[in-house]
This record gives sequence, C-alpha cells and structure tokens, in this order.
Amino acid sequence: MTEQAENHAIRMPAYVDHSHLVVRDLPMVSSWYQAIMGLTPIEKTASGETLGVAGRSLLTLTTEGNAAIAPQNAPGLFHTAFLVPDRAQLGRWLAHIAHNNVPLQGASDHLVSEAIYLGDPEGNGIEVYRDRPRAEWDYQQDGMVKMATLPLDLQALYDEAPKDAWNGMADGTAIGHIHLQVADIPEANAFFQGVLGLDLMATYPGASFFASGKYHHHVGANIWNSRGAPKRQANMTGLADYTVRFNDPAKLQAALAALEKLEIPVTRNGDTHSLVDPWGIGLRLEA
Repeated sequence: MTEQAENHAIRMPAYVDHSHLVVRDLPMVSSWYQAIMGLTPIEKTASGETLGVAGRSLLTLTTEGNAAIAPQNAPGLFHTAFLVPDRAQLGRWLAHIAHNNVPLQGASDHLVSEAIYLGDPEGNGIEVYRDRPRAEWDYQQDGMVKMATLPLDLQALYDEAPKDAWNGMADGTAIGHIHLQVADIPEANAFFQGVLGLDLMATYPGASFFASGKYHHHVGANIWNSRGAPKRQANMTGLADYTVRFNDPAKLQAALAALEKLEIPVTRNGDTHSLVDPWGIGLRLEA
C-alpha cells in the first residue's frame, strides 16, 4: 500500500476511512464498482462484500431483502468521495468512463481540488477527485479555506490523460471525504465540531464542511434535499454507516466523552465504537 504524504487527507488526526452501503442488487452493484470505479474485492461475507484498492478496504456493500428504497429527501449519503493520487490519475479514470459511456452528473473546480460527480446504478452519489497541493490553497484569516464551484474543463483533463490501458484505481486511492444529507445545519455544526472535534473549514448556503488537520473537508453536511427531514430509518437502502478513524487516540477519547455527556448510546466491539448520529445515520469511530 502506498505511504501517503504527511498532509494527505488520511494522515490527519481524524479522517473518513470507509463507507457502507445497503443495496438491492448486490451482484450488479458490486460488478459496477469493480468495472467502472476500479475497486477490487477484498472480503466476502454471507450478506455482502468489501471492495477497495491495493488491499485498502474502502467500500462495503450489503443487501437486505426487506430494505426499502430511501426517499430522495432522507438523511444519508450525498456522495462518497474517492481521492485519487494526482491529476493524471483523475484523467485516466475520466478516459476510462468516457470509453464506457458512463453518464456524469457534474464536474467542478473547487480551488482546492478538481472533482467529477456521478451516481452508481442504485443512485448512490459518488465523487472522484484529486487535491491540488496545499501550498495552492487559500486559507482565510478565520482559519477556513477558500472553496468555490467553478466549471472543470473535462476535455483538457481527458486530453492530458495517459492513454495506456486502465487497470483499476491507482494504488494510493482512498476515501478523501464523505458528504451527507442532514436535516439541520446548526445541529450538524454542533455534532461535527462539538462532539467529533472537527474544525469548520468552509460554509456554503445550506452546507457546512468539517475536517481535522486543516484539510478542506473530511465531512460535508447539507440540507439541499433534506431540510427538516425525519430521521433515517434503519432498513433503508443507501448509507448504512461510515467510519471515522482517529490517528490521534486522544481525539477519539474526547469524542467518546462528548457522546457520553450527551447520553448518545455507543456500542463497543473490539476497537470499534458504533453509534447512530442525530439523523439516523450509522457512525463507527476507530483509532
């Protein structure tokens, strides 16, 4: 597995390590993530399978016979964001999906990153992106980082990309962040800052972006589809849970203490602390 640079998203004190989706058609969705996203199988269980890159598990897919299709306004996943090592790898993946006629939902230059958006066959959102070097990020006096949503020149990205055979996502690909649909932004600010100890790094109308280590964001939360929505139900398709891993164990202990103070139930299984967030989304905390 590639050793990441010191300022990489997953080298920060806390970062998003894994995403777990409940799907209706497990074989079809799994084969899509392998063929289109370039993930490889790592582990199979009775109810699902885990996929990843170069031995790093990134995505678990499970299926439940009684899973109800989540409504569009339900709290849950906006997108899982796969961070590729560099612009060349983003271009190589773009060429791959172009040759496979995969429809895109958008493409943006966020100043700190370049991002391409699409959905999997069951409508789960995906972002594939590369970060610009941190020296090019514009930190503001309040500690936040300047971000924007500008058009991304996909033709230039495609033209610059190596045209050799594509054999899956490059070693070093990781989940850079996860973007959630929540019901209330002040509640999200209180949870991700006050409980998990993340910093507010950027705001946008109807959205907040949180991170550790001054990364642009490890977690995004918006109310664009889900303002005031009731809690997510346990038997829905989509995001069952995601994992925040702490490189700094003291920050995990601080988060657990904050959860206890708020009387939010936490179940421990080995090194994994599992809970349900204020919107009904599963969350695992690990160090």
